[in-house]
Amino acid sequence: MLPQMGAAAESLSKASSLVMRIGTDAHLYDDPDDVSIKPLLESRYDSEKVDALKRLLALIAQGADVSHFFPQVVKNVASHSLEVKKLVYLYLLHYAEKRQNEALLSINCFQKDLSDTNPLVRAWALRAMTGIRLHVVSPLILAAITKCARDPSPYVRKCAAYALPKLYNLHQEEISSLEQLVDVLLRDNSPAVVGSASVAFNAICPNNYPLISKHFKRLCEALPDVEEWSQIILIEILLRYTVARHGLVRESVLFSDVTHDSTFSSVMSRCYVEGHELWSGDGRGFEEVEMGTCKNEDVDLLLKCTAPLLWSQNSAVVLAAAGVHWIVGPAEEVKKIVKPILFLLRSSSVAKYVVLCNILAFAKAAPLLFDSFYEEFFISSSDSYQIKTIKLEILSTIATESSVPFIFGEFQDYIRDPDRRFVADTVAVIGFIAKQLAVLAGTCLEGLLKLVLSEPLVSGSYQIEEEDGVLVQAIISIKSILKQDPSSHEKVIVRLVRNLDRIKNSASRALIIWIFGEYSSMGDVIPKIAPTVLKYLAWSFHSDEVEAKLQILNTCAKVTAKTKGNNEDSTLFKKILNYILQLATFDQNYDVRDRARFIRNLMGNKTKNNLDIYRDLIESMFCTKPASSPYPSANIRVYLPGSLSQVVLHAAPGYTPLPKPGSAVIENPTGLNNSSDVDESEGSSPQYSTEDNRSGYDTGTEETSENGDYEETPLVNISEANVDQGQTSQNDMSNFVSTDLSEMMSRTALESWLDETPSFSNGSFGQSHSQNVSTSNARVSFNDRNFKLKPRKSHVLLEPANSDGLRISYSFSTEVSSVSPLLVCVDLLFENFAKETLRNINIRFEEASGNSISGPTDPVLEDSASMVSPDKIPTFPMEEIPLLSPNETVKRILQVRFQHHLLPLKLHILWNGKMHLGKLWPDIAYFLRPLSLDMNSFVEKEKQLPGMFECSRRCIFSDHLQELEQNEKISVNADKSLVVAHCFAVKILSSSNFYLVSMDMPVSLKPDDMSGLCLRFAGEVVNSSKPCLITVIAHGNLTEPLDVTVKLNSEDTVFGLNLLNRLVAIVQ
Repeated sequence: MLPQMGAAAESLSKASSLVMRIGTDAHLYDDPDDVSIKPLLESRYDSEKVDALKRLLALIAQGADVSHFFPQVVKNVASHSLEVKKLVYLYLLHYAEKRQNEALLSINCFQKDLSDTNPLVRAWALRAMTGIRLHVVSPLILAAITKCARDPSPYVRKCAAYALPKLYNLHQEEISSLEQLVDVLLRDNSPAVVGSASVAFNAICPNNYPLISKHFKRLCEALPDVEEWSQIILIEILLRYTVARHGLVRESVLFSDVTHDSTFSSVMSRCYVEGHELWSGDGRGFEEVEMGTCKNEDVDLLLKCTAPLLWSQNSAVVLAAAGVHWIVGPAEEVKKIVKPILFLLRSSSVAKYVVLCNILAFAKAAPLLFDSFYEEFFISSSDSYQIKTIKLEILSTIATESSVPFIFGEFQDYIRDPDRRFVADTVAVIGFIAKQLAVLAGTCLEGLLKLVLSEPLVSGSYQIEEEDGVLVQAIISIKSILKQDPSSHEKVIVRLVRNLDRIKNSASRALIIWIFGEYSSMGDVIPKIAPTVLKYLAWSFHSDEVEAKLQILNTCAKVTAKTKGNNEDSTLFKKILNYILQLATFDQNYDVRDRARFIRNLMGNKTKNNLDIYRDLIESMFCTKPASSPYPSANIRVYLPGSLSQVVLHAAPGYTPLPKPGSAVIENPTGLNNSSDVDESEGSSPQYSTEDNRSGYDTGTEETSENGDYEETPLVNISEANVDQGQTSQNDMSNFVSTDLSEMMSRTALESWLDETPSFSNGSFGQSHSQNVSTSNARVSFNDRNFKLKPRKSHVLLEPANSDGLRISYSFSTEVSSVSPLLVCVDLLFENFAKETLRNINIRFEEASGNSISGPTDPVLEDSASMVSPDKIPTFPMEEIPLLSPNETVKRILQVRFQHHLLPLKLHILWNGKMHLGKLWPDIAYFLRPLSLDMNSFVEKEKQLPGMFECSRRCIFSDHLQELEQNEKISVNADKSLVVAHCFAVKILSSSNFYLVSMDMPVSLKPDDMSGLCLRFAGEVVNSSKPCLITVIAHGNLTEPLDVTVKLNSEDTVFGLNLLNRLVAIVQ
C-alpha cells in the first residue's frame, strides 16, 4: 500500500509541475538542442525567430557558448518586430565585448534605431552601442548619448544618464564633454532622470561642487520623488557639497554638550572628514577647520527635504537621511532620527544587523538618545549570535541607574542560555556596566561571585570549553571591577583565593593568582593569609598548567618585593620563592625555565653598589601599576552612517570620507541662483517637431548634419579598415580593464571584511597558546617531481554486443592539438572481439553535414563569414581503418571541439556498411592546456582574480593511507610528507591537464602534522585562453584522512565552478 501511495504522490508532483509550466518558456531549458536554431534564425516568420532567440538566451543562462550564431543573430537587428529586436539586443549586449569586430558591423543599424519613433527601441539601441567597448567607437557613443540626453522620452534620457559612466570608463579624455552632459541631465524635469544623473555625477565628477551649486535647490526639491536607490547617492552628493561649501555645523550633535563622551564625538568627527586610515589619532579637535551653522539656507533646505525620507520603506534611504541629520542637523532636533531607525529593527529583519551597527555608533557618542528605548535592544530567540553581541554592546552603552534593574533582570535569563559563548559575552557586559556605574559595583560583584563559585563551573568533572569561557570571563569582569576601588572589596579577593583549589581551569587559576599578587599588601586580611597562599601555590606548582606556573612565579616575586624589612614573613617568602624557582628551573616548558632564571638573577644579584638600582628596577616591574590612558582614541573606528565600512569596521573599496570643510571654492556664488533660474526657464526637455518625419522629434545637438537629416547621413561608415583598427585596439582595451580591476579590489581587502575576531570562549588559553607554538611561518618546498602518473580513465563508446564484436573505448589525452588550440585530443582504442575481419571503420559527426556556412544575404554582414569560419571547425577528420583483424587492436587520435564543456558530442560510428549512433561525453578537466608558471607569476595572477573570480570547496582525501603502508614495507626511512604530496600530485595530474607549479608545506614541530600542505596547479582554458589557477591545501594528520580545501581562480566563472566540482570529485 505504501509503495502505491508513493508512486501516486510522485505522479501528482510531476503533474503539478507540468501544469505550472503551461504558458511559460520553461521548456526551453529541457533540451535546447532539440530543434535546429540556425534555420529558425533565417526564417521569414517572426514567431520562429523569437523561439530561436529564446533558445539561445536559455543556452546562455546555462553557461553555453553560442557566439558562433552571431552572424545569424546580427542580421535580425533590422527586424521590425519589437520582440525580435529586444531579444537581439539582449544577445548583442552579452557578446558585444567578446565579438567586438562583428558587433561593429551593426553600428549603422543602431544609429538608425536611435531615430526610431518608439522610445523603447531608442533606449535599446543606446544600451547596445555602449556595450561595444572599443576606443574607435567612443566618438559615436558620445554623439549618441548627446542626442539621447535631449530625447523627449524620460526613459531614453534615463538610459543616456546610465550610459555616461560606461563611456567614462572607456574614454576618460572626454571628461569636459561628459560633465556638460551631466549638467544637462541634472536640470531635467523628470525625477527618474535626475536620479540617474546623480549616479553619473558620482561616477564621473564627484568633486565638481560648482556643478552641484547651480542645481542645489532643484536637487533638494526633487529628492523625495527620485527612485529609492538613486536617493541614497543623491543624499550623499548633497551632504558632501554642504560640508565642502559651508563646513561642519557648530550646533550639531558632534560638537554640542548633548554628547555623553566628548572624546568619542571629537574622534568621530575627525574620522568622518579625514578617515580612520589618514587620521593620526592625536585627539586634536576642529578648531582650525571652518565651521558653519544650521541656520544657513542650504543646510536648512537639505534638512527639510530629507526629513520625509526618514520614514522611507527602504532601510538604506532611512540610514542615509539619518546620517544627514546626525552630521549637519542641530542637536536639539536629532532625536527625530531615533524612532525611524528603531522602526527598521521591526520592519526589516534583513537589514537588522546593519541598522544595529549604526545605532551603536550613535549611542556611543550620544547615549541619551536611546537610553529610554532600552527594551528595543532586548535579545530575541530568533536573533543570530552577531546580532546578540551587538545588542549587548548597545545595552552596556545606554544603561543608566534607572534602567539597570530591568536590564540585569533580563541578563538573568541570558545567563541560562544554552549558547555559552553568548553567556560569556553577557558576563563581560555586566562587568562593563559595573565600571561605568560605580554604585552597582557591589551588586555586580556578588552576582559574579555566585556565578564563579557555582558547581557546574568549578567542578572538575564538568570541564567543557564553553563553560571554561564563561568562568574566565566572569573572573575577568571581577578583575576589572576590583581595579576601580580594590580597598573596598577585600573580602571578594579573599573569597576567590579560598576557592582557588576548587577551580581547575588553568586560565581562571592564573587570573585569581594575579589578583592575589597584585593586591597582596592591601588591607588587613590579605597580608595575613599570604604565607598560607604561597605555601599552597608552591605545593600545587608541579601539577599546574603553564599559564598558572608563570603567574605563580610572578606572584611570588611580587609578594617578596613588597615585603619590607627582614622579619619572619620576609624570610619565609624568600624560602618559598627559592623553592618554586628551583622547581621551575627543571620544568619541561622552556618559558617557565626562562622566567625562573630571569627572576632568580633579578632578585639574587644584589650588592651594596647596585642595591638601589635593583630595588628601583624590581619595584617598577612588580609593584608599580602603569598609568592607563583614559580613552583609547586611536583604536576607535568610525565611518559615515549607512556605509558598508561602518559595518565591517574598515575602509571598504570605494569608501571616501567627507571633503574638507569649506574646501569648495564657488565663483560668483550670488549669481548662481539666477543662472539656475534661467536654465529652468529654458526647459530641459525638448519639444516634439514635425520637421523630421522619421524620428518624430528635434535632436537639438551640434552633431547633426548640415541638411538636418540625421538618418540619411550616418555618423560613420564602417569598412574593413575600421574593423582592423578596432581589432588592433582590442588588446589595449583588455589590458586596461584587467589592470583597473586589480587596482580597484584586492584579495586582502575582501578577506578582511569577513574577518571576525575569534571568540574568547572557543577554547581555553592553553589551547590557543599551544597552537601558536606549533605553527611556523617557515615553509619547505618539495622539488622532487619523480613520480609516475596513473593510467588515465577509459570510457566505453561502443560495446561488442551491439556492434558485431567491435569495441571502442576512449580516454582524454594531455597532448596539445597541432591543428588548432581550440581542439581537444581524444585517444580512441578499437578492438575486434569477433572471429571475422571488420572493414571500413570510421567515425563521423552529426555537425559535419551542416558545417559549411552559407553566404550572408544582408550586405551588412558580407565580411563576417570569413571571421567566423575558422572558429566553426568542430573536429579534425579521423583516419579510416580499412581492416581490423580478429583480436587486433588499433589506436587512433581524434581531435574534436566540444560546443560546451558539459554537453556531449553526437557522432556516427561506421563499420561494414553499418552505422551506430553514439555520444562522446566531455571531461572538463581536459578542456585546459598546461600553463607553465613560476611561483611569483602564480601569486601575481592570483591577486588579479579575487572576489567573484574565486571559489572553493572542501572534501576528504584518503588515498595517501594505502601509499604510506606500502612505503613502510619498502623503506622505513621514507619521507612521509613527500609521499603525501606525491599522492596529491599524482591524483590530480592523472585525471586532468594541469601544470604543477609548486608543492610546499610549513615547518611543523609535529612530524605527522600535514596542516598547511599546499599544491598549486596552473592551466589555460582551451576556448578562451584565460588562466585557471588551482590551489589545494590540506589539514590534518597524515595517519588519518585529510581535510582538503580546493580553491580555484578563473575569470570564466561558469567554467570555473564546473571545473571545481570535477576536481573535488577527483580528489575525493
